[in-house]
Amino acid sequence: MEARERYARVLRAPHARALLIAEIPARLPVGINGLAIVLFLREHSGSYAAAGAVAAAFGLALGVSSPLIGRLIDRRGLAQVVLPLAMLHTVAMVGLVALGLSGAPVGVLALLAVFAGAFLPPLGSISRSLWPRILRDEDPGLLSTALALEGVMIELVFVAGPLITALLSVLVDPAAALLLSPVLLLGGLSLFLMQPPVRTWVISEHAGSHGPWGALRSPGIRTLVLCTLPMGFCFGAMEVTLPAFGEAHGHREIGGVLLAVWSAGSAMGGLLYGARHWSGAAGRRYARLAALLPIGYLPLALAPSIAAMVPLALLAGLSIAPTLTAGNQIAGDVAPEGTETEAYTWPVTSLVCGLAIGSWVAGALVEGIDWQAAFLACAGGAVLSALLAALRWRTLQVGGRRGVEPAYDAAL
Repeated sequence: MEARERYARVLRAPHARALLIAEIPARLPVGINGLAIVLFLREHSGSYAAAGAVAAAFGLALGVSSPLIGRLIDRRGLAQVVLPLAMLHTVAMVGLVALGLSGAPVGVLALLAVFAGAFLPPLGSISRSLWPRILRDEDPGLLSTALALEGVMIELVFVAGPLITALLSVLVDPAAALLLSPVLLLGGLSLFLMQPPVRTWVISEHAGSHGPWGALRSPGIRTLVLCTLPMGFCFGAMEVTLPAFGEAHGHREIGGVLLAVWSAGSAMGGLLYGARHWSGAAGRRYARLAALLPIGYLPLALAPSIAAMVPLALLAGLSIAPTLTAGNQIAGDVAPEGTETEAYTWPVTSLVCGLAIGSWVAGALVEGIDWQAAFLACAGGAVLSALLAALRWRTLQVGGRRGVEPAYDAAL
C-alpha cells in the first residue's frame, strides 16, 4: 500500500478527521508552555536558572499526575475527569502570570507551576487510546500510521507553539502566551468531548483489576519508562539551550525559530515512519530507532553560527517522532487489559519528567558554564536512552497482547 493511501485510509475512518481537528487547539498548550515559562521568567526574573526551575516544576507535576489521571479515566470515565481538571489548570496558569508580573518569589511561582502542571489533562494519551477503537473495522496494520499521524501532529504543535510564543514575546510579552494557553485548552477540549468516539467511551470490565501497579505490571511498560526518561532529558535540555544559543549569538528571539525547526525535523521523520508498513520485532525496531538519536545531538555543541544551527537542529529532530511512535504502539500492545489510557501515559510521564530535569540542568549549565556544555548534556541523554533500549528490547516483545509479570518483579 502506498504512503498516500495509508494516510488517506486513516483519515477516512469514521470520525478520524473531526477528532484530529478538535485536538489541535487543545494540544497547542503543550508546545507553548515550556518555552513560554522559560521566556516569561527570564524576562521578569532575569535568570535562566530560575526559569528552568519553574519550568521543571511544571513538567515534573505534569509527569507525576498523568498516570494517576489516566487511571482515573480508565476507571471513572473521560468527561467526568478531564473537565474539572482543565478548569483547575486554567486558574493555576492565570495565578502564575499574575504573581509573576507582580514580582513574587521563585518558590511561589514554582508552587503555582506545580498545580498548573498537575491539572493539565493528558490529551495525547487519551487520543492514542482512541485509535484502536476508531480503526476497529479497518486494517490493523494502519495503527502505526495513525500513531505516526498523531506524532506528526504533536510535532506541528511544537512548531506552531514556539512560533506563537516567540511572536507574542516580541510583540507583547511572554505572559500573553501563558494566558493564551489555557484558552486554547478549554476551546479545543470542548470540541474534543463532542466527538462520538469520546462520547461513547466505555469503561472496561477489567479496569481496576491489576492492583496498585496497574499498567506497570507489564515489563514492556517499565522498559519504555526507563528508555524515555533520558530521552526526555535530552529534549528538555534542548528547549532551554536553543534559546540560550540564540541569545549568545545576539538574537534571543531566534530560540523559538530554532525550536520550531527542530520540531519540523521530527515531523518529517514521523511522516516517513508512518508511510510504510513495519514488520519484524517491534522491540528491535524501537532499539534501532533509539540508536539513531545520539547522531543528531553530538554535533550541536560545535555549531559556529545560527545559520549552521538551522540544519543541525533539523537533523537532531529527525529520529524523535519515529522513536516515540514506535514506543506508543508498543505501549498499547503490552498494556494489561483495562489499563490502556494509563499505559499510554507512562511513557509520556517519563518523557515529561525527563524534560523537566533536562530544563533545570540545562538552565544551570548555561548559567554556570555555557551553552556548549548544555548541548553535551543533551547528547548524553540520547546516548543513555539508546543504551537502555539496546539492553532491554526483548521485554518489549509480547507473545500475547496482554502479557504481564507479577507486580513484585524488580526488573525495573
